[in-house]
Amino acid sequence: MSFLWPQLLWLLLILPLLVLLYWWLLRRRRQTALRFASLAIVREAMGKGPGWRRHVPPVLLLFAFAAMLLASARPMATILLPSTQQTIILAMDVSGSMRATDVEPNRLVASQNAAKAFLAELPRHVRVGIVAFAGTAQVVQPITLSREDLVTAIDKFQLQRATAIGSAIVVALSELFPDQGIDLGNMTFGRHNDPFAPQGRAIDQPQTEKKAFEPVPPGSYTSAAIILLTDGQRTTGVDTEEATKMAADRGVRVYTVGVGTVSGEVIGFEGWSMRVRLDEDTLKEVARTTQGEYFYAGTAENLKKVYETLSTRLTVEKKETEISGLLALVAALLVLLASGLSLFWFNRVL
Repeated sequence: MSFLWPQLLWLLLILPLLVLLYWWLLRRRRQTALRFASLAIVREAMGKGPGWRRHVPPVLLLFAFAAMLLASARPMATILLPSTQQTIILAMDVSGSMRATDVEPNRLVASQNAAKAFLAELPRHVRVGIVAFAGTAQVVQPITLSREDLVTAIDKFQLQRATAIGSAIVVALSELFPDQGIDLGNMTFGRHNDPFAPQGRAIDQPQTEKKAFEPVPPGSYTSAAIILLTDGQRTTGVDTEEATKMAADRGVRVYTVGVGTVSGEVIGFEGWSMRVRLDEDTLKEVARTTQGEYFYAGTAENLKKVYETLSTRLTVEKKETEISGLLALVAALLVLLASGLSLFWFNRVL
């Protein structure tokens, strides 16, 4: 816990003074009682004393006062809060390797089913877009609140050749930042190295007219996130490391989900035969660089659990926030409890 106004913590020194004042008042009351001629008569008149109960309300008040003093110092703590992420891009692999059956019934169907279950768990206010990628990447469903449209887009996936993981990340970023004019074609074919230049700009335009961009800390953009589901074996498109850096520079977290097995499986696709393996190292590096997280989904059941975990992670998040109001509430409840006990036990309010 940290404090915005730590200098006010000196006020806590008042607490031991209050304890001494309470002790002095008890001692003074005892000395006053000793003035009676006969203590036996006093005890008989007063009946059985309150015992330990007499100290409970003052102790509760002391804790309430301590909570109020801590609140005045404006404490900051890391706690779970509703997520501020309002947009999620699902980037899903539809390359030929996704027909492998090491995840039953195959990788593609298992990922489709898990993605639809994930959408059902998300709060209705969270917007979602879908990017499908194989040799190229494209938006198959623009960002929307309609879960029906999203499910329809997922059901229409068709397998294609090659795997362009980097291109999928770039296209997902273009959905999140449409005003920055990301040009995937220029990145893929190398006509210039400024993918965030305004669309339609001449290639030989002076450098001074480029749109300025200031990188931000990785993971600092809390309004959106990308979930990348793939077997992790890039074969074409934008370099994965370059695309990952673009996401990190814009603060966008990329949560990667590895589907399949490390040992892989031999598949046939359009006359070709190949062994398709899960490249965990690439996916872990993407997640690490963007401050996201990597999840392994070796079976269909594990894949569903991964999406359940992601749903929880994206609807609540750990965040440092001021908890002065919480401490003030605790103080108020302690005062009410002290007053209530005093009224119940001694027929007076403190």
